[in-house]
Amino acid sequence: MVLVRHITYLRTVLVHSLTAFGGPQMHLVRMHKLFVQNQSYISEEELMELNAFVQLLPGASSSQVITLIGYKRGGIWLATLTLLIWILPACILMGGLSFVLYYIDNQFFKEKVFRFIQPMAVGFLAYSAFQSYRIFIKHQATFFIMIGAVIITILGKSPWVFPSLILIGGVISNFSNKRIPNFIGKPKPINWSNLWLFLLIFFLAGVLSEMARINQWELRKPVNLFENFYRFGSLVFGGGGVLIPMMFEQYVLRTKTQYLNAGDFLTGAGMVQALPGPIFSIAAFIGGMVLRDMGPTYQILGCIIGAIAIFLPSLLLVLFFYPIWNKLKQHVIVFRAMEGINAVVVGIMWAATFLLFTSISAPFNWSYLIALLLTVVLLGFTKIPSPFIVIFFLLMGWLL
Repeated sequence: MVLVRHITYLRTVLVHSLTAFGGPQMHLVRMHKLFVQNQSYISEEELMELNAFVQLLPGASSSQVITLIGYKRGGIWLATLTLLIWILPACILMGGLSFVLYYIDNQFFKEKVFRFIQPMAVGFLAYSAFQSYRIFIKHQATFFIMIGAVIITILGKSPWVFPSLILIGGVISNFSNKRIPNFIGKPKPINWSNLWLFLLIFFLAGVLSEMARINQWELRKPVNLFENFYRFGSLVFGGGGVLIPMMFEQYVLRTKTQYLNAGDFLTGAGMVQALPGPIFSIAAFIGGMVLRDMGPTYQILGCIIGAIAIFLPSLLLVLFFYPIWNKLKQHVIVFRAMEGINAVVVGIMWAATFLLFTSISAPFNWSYLIALLLTVVLLGFTKIPSPFIVIFFLLMGWLL
């Protein structure tokens, strides 16, 4: 009976999951139309507050916003069901793409139809980096934090580069108390015990992954895959634009553990732009590609592991932090840290643009550079939806 009461709401969530194109900003616009204007499930002020709150957390921001809409309407169970309905269509399609690339005529699709999808994907990232630069780089301190993040990301080869940079950026920006004023009154203490499940999974995943690697477990790849994606979902600030370079470094650049080539990776990164739903659904594609050599059953398992592990931290963090949000926002240190963290995120995005383009354009390819620049121009100076841009480059690959 309780579920029946929410059928109309869940149907709206499904409509959103099938029609929300274009990344977090466009997702928010779509949520405003469906959940505020059409159905009044939430007020405009509440939606904007939720969107501001999730910017302070790692993970998939648009997924966290819609999860909180479900939480406010029906508690934890409805929030979880909302998230599942939201991510399922995109994850199924991206998981299916991992089979398409592996089991059909690779020569035709990879080298012809999909050939401009790769530089187009880099163009999407370059445009996101430029937009983020305009928003977050406001003075010299953030500019130099960004430049440092660019250099270290390009030169660094460790998976700990990203979390270390985020930590350092947050610490550096806290040395100043001029840019963000203190709140009046003494902040109330925060009860951090609600984070035990998130931290326990993070710890156990890390320990089991290391044991699997050292002892060469037969099923070490699925175990490592869960740890990698759970770590990504726990540490990614800045959405899909930062998640994609983190995955690229982990699964393409690191030669000892290279599970797929740059072309396949960027095909997935490009195609996810054409689908409705969260950009984080690329995890289903990468998970399937990583385990594809173990057979179709494990490839499906890889898609499932990728989807669950990447979104689980977002779910746990947002549901644990939101009840204490009114207390948390009294701590000005959080806001000061975000200034440095955002600057690091922009640096990572610029570095990823460089690394991704050089990986697909060696030797240098003028047609790839033109495709990249054309993507940026279409995104910046036209109102063409991203799915149509993807279709355009698929047609160009087929015709040229």
